[in-house]
Amino acid sequence: MLTKLLIANRGEIALRILRACKELDIPTVAVYSEADRDLMHVKMADESICIGPANSNESYMNIPAIISAMELSGADGVHPGYGFLAENADFAEQVEKSGFQFAGPSSEIIQTMGNKISAKKLAKKIGLPIVPGSEGPIGSNPKEEAKAIGYPIIIKAASGGGGRGMRIVNSESDLEESINLTQTEAESAFGDPTLYMEKFFTAPKHIEVQVLADRFGNVLHLGERDCSLQRRHQKVIEEAPALGISDETKENIFNKCIEACKEINYESAGTFEFLYDNEKFYFIEMNTRIQVEHPVTESITGLDLVKLQLRIARGEELKIKQKDIEINGHAIECRINAEHPETFIPSPGKVLDYHAPGGIGVRIDSHLYNGYIVPPHYDSLIAKLIVRANDREDARVRLIRALEEMVVSGIDTNLEMHIELLSDKNFISGDFDINYLETKLKNLN
Repeated sequence: MLTKLLIANRGEIALRILRACKELDIPTVAVYSEADRDLMHVKMADESICIGPANSNESYMNIPAIISAMELSGADGVHPGYGFLAENADFAEQVEKSGFQFAGPSSEIIQTMGNKISAKKLAKKIGLPIVPGSEGPIGSNPKEEAKAIGYPIIIKAASGGGGRGMRIVNSESDLEESINLTQTEAESAFGDPTLYMEKFFTAPKHIEVQVLADRFGNVLHLGERDCSLQRRHQKVIEEAPALGISDETKENIFNKCIEACKEINYESAGTFEFLYDNEKFYFIEMNTRIQVEHPVTESITGLDLVKLQLRIARGEELKIKQKDIEINGHAIECRINAEHPETFIPSPGKVLDYHAPGGIGVRIDSHLYNGYIVPPHYDSLIAKLIVRANDREDARVRLIRALEEMVVSGIDTNLEMHIELLSDKNFISGDFDINYLETKLKNLN
């Protein structure tokens, strides 16, 4: 299998997958919307097929169009990247039923782990520590449920993701309205109004564990990442390894993640996400796809996660063992967005001048080029800037230098915000949590 791969995504992740395919000598098929015919990976792919208009529901989210493109091109596999259909169980199932290879876990696993309620139940069953909360969907007496958990609580969409479908509730007087608003958002964004509630920790870290598993029962962990710097539940800066967690505590949670993968017969790359509070981990979800922040793990392990993911998809056994994986140095990633630096309003338009930073330990994942027009229809992420150094302070200084060297003109970007964040005394000391960035930005405005 995987004699030809269709890339069902756009932007930097599509280009990332294409490069991995070229190194594995796998021919590629790019699909694109009418607004994306000038994307770099579309120009570089062996074949390209337009699958619909700019609206993602009619193109990148259009399952029949993507299946048809596979049939038309003769592709026998598909990589979904992240976002769009990456964690859509219906898409994975239709790919499977059509006789194609999905570069990810089975549709059954995506269904189970994609629903936050069933994922929590499974996590509890197999021994992962979970956040205190409702055992299932919010019932007929939410006030009693919330009271039993204890305020503040957070209401979440069972099928949510990408930072959407969440609302913090500090008191009973706000509960009913918050449930109604979140339910409306969940129905609109995910087609599923099911909600549940959890205890809201006021100052936790957001820590995630990267795993790899093949169909032969081999499961590896590749260490952890700290993704605590977030705005509106969207990660802004990620780094690895995390600060302030003992090796013993890490090893314990690593082993639990490996046991969980074996229990559910997981296959492919995946990420377990946790809240870390008062030296304890609490499972919140599992992402059954490659993550935006996977380069920081690649930087400190020397492994190519996308190539490994593709090798697993075509039925190969993992050749590396846990004892072979070494964590070397420290890596930090910044998400560069086309947006106004103060209002965060997206800033589409023509890139007049683009210069990527370079030097030792600097990596840029981007689909930008001079003259490229950033369309207004999609996520504003235009680049990921990643650096690695021997220690965290050297990585921090190197990243500031790289950000100052990077040029993107013609559109607004958040480059200056990243420089300010990396120079912040709390970032330097590591004294921040998932609420820190939101609070800092409010104080600036």
